[in-house]
Amino acid sequence: MKILIAIHGNEPPGWARGLPRVLVLPSRAVVRLLPVVDVPAPAFTSLTPRARRAFRAARAQWQRDAETRVRIVVSVRAALSGQADIALGNVVGSNIFNVLFLLGLSALITPLAVSQQLVRLDVPIMIGVSVLLLILTLDRNLSRLDGVPLFTGIVAYTLFAIRENRREGAEVVAEYAKEYGGTAARGARRILAQTACILIGLALLVFGARWLVDGAVALAKALGVSELVIGLTIVAAGTSLPEVATSILAALRGERDIAVGNVVGSNIYNILAVLGLSAILAPDGIIVAPAAVSFDIPVMVAVGVACLPIFATGHLIARWEGFLFVGYYAAYALYLVLASLEHDALPLFSATMIAYVLPLTAVTLLVLYVRAARRP
Repeated sequence: MKILIAIHGNEPPGWARGLPRVLVLPSRAVVRLLPVVDVPAPAFTSLTPRARRAFRAARAQWQRDAETRVRIVVSVRAALSGQADIALGNVVGSNIFNVLFLLGLSALITPLAVSQQLVRLDVPIMIGVSVLLLILTLDRNLSRLDGVPLFTGIVAYTLFAIRENRREGAEVVAEYAKEYGGTAARGARRILAQTACILIGLALLVFGARWLVDGAVALAKALGVSELVIGLTIVAAGTSLPEVATSILAALRGERDIAVGNVVGSNIYNILAVLGLSAILAPDGIIVAPAAVSFDIPVMVAVGVACLPIFATGHLIARWEGFLFVGYYAAYALYLVLASLEHDALPLFSATMIAYVLPLTAVTLLVLYVRAARRP
C-alpha cells in the first residue's frame, strides 16, 4: 500500500514559489512535496497505532489538498470569466454536498469515528467561517476587501496546524526510518517524478476548469435554470467526486476516522482559500445572488451547526444519522430543482419541510446533544 510521509519545512519547494501560495501550502504540517513510499501491508500493521494514524492522516491530507486545488482553479476561472454564481455555488454547494451526501454515504457503509479535536476545534472553526461568509455577503458582494480576511484566515489556520503537528510528524518519520531504514535516494527520484506530475496536473487543471465552466454555463442556458443552481449542484458535485472516492475507499478499508476530518478540513479551505482567492483575483469581486444570501448560505451554516450535536454523541456518526444526512441532501437538491422550474409542488414541499421535517429534526438533535452532555 502507499503511505505518504510528511517532510516538514518553512518554505514551499522552489518550483512552486511563483504560484499562489495556497496551491502549494497544504493545511496540516505538509509544506514540501510528499514523497510516496511503498510500504507492504504487513509492515504497515507492525507500526504503532500512532504512526498508522499519522500515515493515514498524511495520505488523506495530500488527497484533500489536491481536491482543494481543483476547486480553487474552477472558482477562480469562473470569477475571472464573470460567472460569479458558479464560483460561489461551487464552494457553497460543495460544502453542503460534503457534509450531507459524502459523510452520509460513508456512514451508511460503516459508522464513522469523530475525534475530540474535530468537535472541540475544527467543527467550530468550520461553523465560524461559514457565519463569517454569511456576514460578508449580506451586501450581496464579496469584494477584494472581503477576500483579504478570508485568505488571511487560511494562512493562520495552516500555520497553526503546522505548529500543532510538526513534532508528531517528525517523531513518526524517525520511527519509520528506525524500523525500515532510510529511503532518501529513492525518495529524491520520486520527488522529481512527482514534481513533474504536479506541474503537468496544474496545466491540465487550467484547461479543465475552462471547459467545466463553459460547459456549466451552456448547460444552464439549455435547461433554462440559473448558473447558481448549476454551480450548487453539478459543478459542486463534480469537483467533489475525488473526495467521494477517497472517503468511500477509507470507509471500505475500515479507516473510520479519515472521512470526517477530510470533509471538515475541506470545507474550511473551500471558504477561506477558494472564495478568498477568487474574491481577491476577480476585478469586481464576486457578485452574490439574492437566493444565495437568503437560502443557500444559511443552509450551509445550518448544516455545519447540525454537525456539532451529531458528532458529539458518542463521537460517532451512526448509520441512521448517515441516512438522515443523505435524505436531507436529496430534499435540498429537490428544492433547488422545484424552485428553478417554478413547479406547482414547491409551496407544498416547502411547507412540509418547514412545518414538520425541520422541527422534528431539531428536536431529535437537541435530545441527542442533551443525552451526550449528561454522560459522565
